[in-house]
Formats: sequence, C-alpha cells, structure tokens
Amino acid sequence: MTRVTGLIDSNSLSAEDTSVVIIGAGPAGLTVGNLLRAAGVDCVVLECESREFIERRPRAGVIEEWAVRGLDRRGLASAHLLAAERHTACEFRLAGERHRFPYEELAGSRHHVYPQPLLVTDLMRSYVDERGGDLRCGVRDVRLHDIESERPSISYLCPGTGRRRLLRCAYVAGCDGARGVSRAALPEGRVRIARHDYGIGWLALLAEAPPSADCVLFGVHPDGFAGQMPRSPEVTRYYLQVPPGDDPAAWPDERVWAALRRRLAADGAPPPAEGRLVEKRVLDLHDYVVEPMAVGRLFLAGDAAHLVAPIAAKGMNLALHDAFLLGDALAARLTGADPEGAALGGYSGACLRRVWDYQEFSQWLSEVYHGAAVGDPFRAGTAVARLRRLFTSPRAAAAFAEQYLGTAERY
Repeated sequence: MTRVTGLIDSNSLSAEDTSVVIIGAGPAGLTVGNLLRAAGVDCVVLECESREFIERRPRAGVIEEWAVRGLDRRGLASAHLLAAERHTACEFRLAGERHRFPYEELAGSRHHVYPQPLLVTDLMRSYVDERGGDLRCGVRDVRLHDIESERPSISYLCPGTGRRRLLRCAYVAGCDGARGVSRAALPEGRVRIARHDYGIGWLALLAEAPPSADCVLFGVHPDGFAGQMPRSPEVTRYYLQVPPGDDPAAWPDERVWAALRRRLAADGAPPPAEGRLVEKRVLDLHDYVVEPMAVGRLFLAGDAAHLVAPIAAKGMNLALHDAFLLGDALAARLTGADPEGAALGGYSGACLRRVWDYQEFSQWLSEVYHGAAVGDPFRAGTAVARLRRLFTSPRAAAAFAEQYLGTAERY
C-alpha cells in the first residue's frame, strides 16, 4: 500500500470524474455508498478483495438495536436482519456461579445476532444489484492524491488490464480498515493517533457447534477469560485469553476444548458442545483513535479511524454510526440540502464522542474480564468487586446496561 498526497500527471492516465470515491467495501463503505445512491449522488467503491471474499469473511456478529433502527430508517435493514435472533441478557460465570444479567429489562434495548458477512451481503445486494452502484473489486496499489485540494483524486491498478486508472472526485471516504491506505494518506502532523495496548491476547475460535447457552457467556477465571458468542444455531464464536503473540499452533483442539470447559464451568451449566474448529487465530488486544477523523476532503470511517478491541463487541456498531453520519452529511452537501457543509464540518466531533465513550467502556470491561488472571491480587480483587456491584446494585447494573447497549441519550 502506498501513501501519496502530491500532484499527479492526470494526462498520462485514463481519468474519470465522480462525486465521491469510497475506499473499502465493508459495512461502513457500503452503507455510505447506499446512502449516496439513494440520494442520487454518483460514487465509486474500490475494494482490493473479491465480492465473494468480503461476503464470506468472518467478523463481528452483534449489532446494537439503535444501529438496526438506523439501518431500517434508511431502507437498509433486510427482512433477515429484522427477524434475526435477539439477545436480551448475558451471563457472567465466576467461581462456579452463574449470574444472568437481564439488560433489556434495565435499558429497554437488546442486541441482534447477525454476523457481519450477512450484513455485508445485504448491503452489497442493495448497493450493486438494486441501486446499480459502481463497485470495483480486486483493485491494487490504491493511491490518494491532493486530498487537501478542492478536487482530490484516487489512482489504482485495474485488475483487468493492469493499467493505472484515475478517479477525480469532490470527496473521499476512507473505509478500508486498520491496514488500509486511507489512514496512511493523512499528512504528517495533521492528526494525532492515540493508542492503547492491553498486553493481552485472545485466541479467536469459530466452531461448527451449537452454543451451550441462549446468550453471550463471559467466563472470569484465574486461568484467563473465556467467552462464548453465539453466531447461529450451528456456529459459535469462542475466545480464550492467551499471552500476546501466542502461536495458535500451541492450542490443539483438545487443549482448546479443555480450557473452554474449565473456564466456562458453572453449577448446573452444560459444557460447551464440541465441533470442528474452522478458525483459530490470536488477537493482540489494542485500541487506537485518530483525531480528527477528517483532513481536507478525506473523511475516515470505521476501523480506518478507530479500532476498539473486541472486548465489548463495539467495532461494527461504531462503523455503522460513522457511516450514517458521513453518508447523510455527504448526501446533504452534494444535493444542496446543506450547501455550507455544516454536517461535514461537525462529522469528526460527532463521531468521536461515541468512539471515546465506547473505548472507555471497553477498558473498564477489560479489567472485569482479565483482572483475575494477571497475577496481581489487588487487580483480581477489584475485578471481582466490580462484578459483585453489577449483581447487587440496581444503579450500577442500569449504568452497565446503558453502556453495553449504547443507549445513552447523548454522547
């Protein structure tokens, strides 16, 4: 990947004009593209992978109810999403005890269990097949040029011809994730990147096996955290706390299932149903936030702008929040509904208020999950105290439910 912000000889390239170039066809990029096409604004989505790949790539699986309502208001919630399984509670397991946490009763909201590949497939179908959106997959060597000018451009290698092509536009939406070119194209000294490393690894597992409970499970154990996140009646996501940088090969299937049984054990609870492990990778947990999320005509959304560790299942929800604000603001600016671009000017600040709230909650929750296993008796004691407060204090429980579901009135 290449970072380029200088001038380019457009006469030497095959050039086209469009209003917005969107880099990345994940949930954020496709949502922005759909909102622009619905408003009659022309745009192009560039994606380095194939359509088939991104529609099958395993990622997050929980969507907060406010995000589903936001998709529905914009005509982007499929019938499958609206009918998806809904979780109204989660369960903590600590010292062999089960503590069910009924968050819908406390916050009046719930989660929709809808794996990201299904959402991407819905958004792709809407953008390409129903709205006739311009999607270009398999592009290579994407470069951003003149992002602080009034007419930025994007060049890329066409997979069909191998020749470089140029797209001139009014705005660029960088939705290409943590390793994409958009964030790397930000001029040095114009943004601050705040980063936090947890010093903890998670072994991420995807099992072809039914979940052992009807909700998300959080196992707090001296050996390390364990989590169960149902994805469907036949597929379950599991996490195991491991040393950062650990080798997945050090975790043969027998060791994985033994650790899950031990860390999720509780009186009266069935053990995890075993099945084929189709994914096994180690995540070194860390967060970052880019401030501001826009420079010139380049606007970042989703993981390109901020990464939140999967501790609280917030990443896809933040990406959708960004996309709603950015797609609506770009459409308003380019259709004349907001001729001065006030919404675009306030985009970064509006996004970051929710971003920082979710980051703080993830940090807090990390101490609950991991404090018992870090070898520090003080942190272990305070982690248990936080959990006990949730189980005994209605006010603490309500505050937790609000953050877990993202239902605060203001951010």
